[in-house]
Amino acid sequence: MKKRAYQDGCAVAHALDIIGDRWAMPIMRELMLGPKRFTDLRASLPGISANVLTQRLEELEAASILVRRRLPPPAASQIYELTDWGRESEILFQVLGRWACRSPTMQPGQPMSNVSVILSMRTMIDRGRIGDMSAVIGMRFGEEEFRGTLKDGDFTIERGEADGADAIFSGDQNALVAVLYGGLRFDDVAGVLTVEGDRGLAERFVRLFPLPPRAPSTVTPETTAS
Repeated sequence: MKKRAYQDGCAVAHALDIIGDRWAMPIMRELMLGPKRFTDLRASLPGISANVLTQRLEELEAASILVRRRLPPPAASQIYELTDWGRESEILFQVLGRWACRSPTMQPGQPMSNVSVILSMRTMIDRGRIGDMSAVIGMRFGEEEFRGTLKDGDFTIERGEADGADAIFSGDQNALVAVLYGGLRFDDVAGVLTVEGDRGLAERFVRLFPLPPRAPSTVTPETTAS
């Protein structure tokens, strides 16, 4: 069945035509740090069915946002990856993320994928707090590793080996989220998140991601009841 379009000349309306369907943006998010197989995408998006994932991948491919290709032997598996233009959409995720985290109805504590956690740090980093910090931060979540660099007042993080970093977080990515954004201390998540290396650096690092204040709610108990 052909998708319904807004038939509106506004570029924002066109953006919604191509990425406004349910699951389109989470799929793009999961590919932001590099290509993935179909099974990897399903594992990182547990709420999506195989049929819906297939449909969204086909639609995003038709929109030139992603491409699929087959790896050479011995892997010989099919992967999906964003096009250069598709990767440019990261700014959309950052703007939407900063805006949505102020929502008075956003519920904390919802699970986040590994990629979602990494992109959240790219989004929420307060570069004004970095100062003269210069360090390498490693992260191990399951079978995935990431390597971040604090240098010259900036912060970058990509997939990469955690070994050799000045401080390394290992374990449950959602435990790190609870420390970064939920106000928990490392002692509160002991057993599910470990910190190797410079503990003082790790403590300073997790304070670089302040959340903005929530927007005021306009909903009253009377409004909800009606």
